[in-house]
Amino acid sequence: MKTIAIIGVPQDYGAGRRGVDMGPSALRVANLNAALAGLGYTVEDHGNVFVDQPESIPESEASARHLPQIAQNCLRLAKMVEKAAAAGRFPLVLGGDHSIAAGTVAGITKHYKKQNLGLVWVDAHGDFNTPASSPSGNVHGMPLSSIVGQGPRELTHLRGRSPMVAAKNVALVGIRDVDRHEADNIRAAGIHAYTMREIDERGMRAVMQDAIRVASDGTAGMHLSLDMDALDPVEAPGVGTPVRGGLNYREAHLAMELLHDAGKLVSMEVVEVNPVLDIANKTAALAVELILSAMGKRIL
Repeated sequence: MKTIAIIGVPQDYGAGRRGVDMGPSALRVANLNAALAGLGYTVEDHGNVFVDQPESIPESEASARHLPQIAQNCLRLAKMVEKAAAAGRFPLVLGGDHSIAAGTVAGITKHYKKQNLGLVWVDAHGDFNTPASSPSGNVHGMPLSSIVGQGPRELTHLRGRSPMVAAKNVALVGIRDVDRHEADNIRAAGIHAYTMREIDERGMRAVMQDAIRVASDGTAGMHLSLDMDALDPVEAPGVGTPVRGGLNYREAHLAMELLHDAGKLVSMEVVEVNPVLDIANKTAALAVELILSAMGKRIL
């Protein structure tokens, strides 16, 4: 069994609501480390990336709020992920808001050097805005565009490789709340997007088979980025941007189980757990369950 390196990123600069910086603690409180050890993994908790308190940093451009600080944190994260992967560990990153994904992917793609990686992005939102298109200026709406080389340069070139992942190898699963210009950007980039309507019509198994094929086509492996707002708020109330009509409990678990069965996951992150908005840590506990399914836990 692999050794898993847990890395927390207590950052909420990229979000529009406070509290998601406590996500890494909530996941650890929900018994993540012991649960992974119970599956037979060796678990190394590498602690948290250093993040300045938001109250201590100056305001920045309204089109990309706190972008310099987010880029700095993502660079710190990228170096930790790269180091963990180089030591043969499986990087498991705990957010924090979704802008941290630019750092995770920068680190894992830097480790794989000239080999291509795929990306499965499970989310209610497209996360494909840019400073020019974003209606809010919240950078957690920009990481996917940055990963494929179309976001702010501070994020697109974190470790020198841009794009970090080719758009043709990105599967965006579960979206149901996308800005108009963002939708245009997603289509123009050639991202493979699977909306909730498609999941309703075809079923999660068929959609995930397609997503895995997209992320595996000519790649050395795939990174999983799981935003907990992909799930319906009934299942995961503790998120900053809940959207009705999301994945149900079994759909989410099936997605994780199929990703594990594909045998190509090289890294993973879970983001947007906000304990301030949660009910008795329900969302963090579910996130731990989903991590376990992605890491191979079976019913029998």
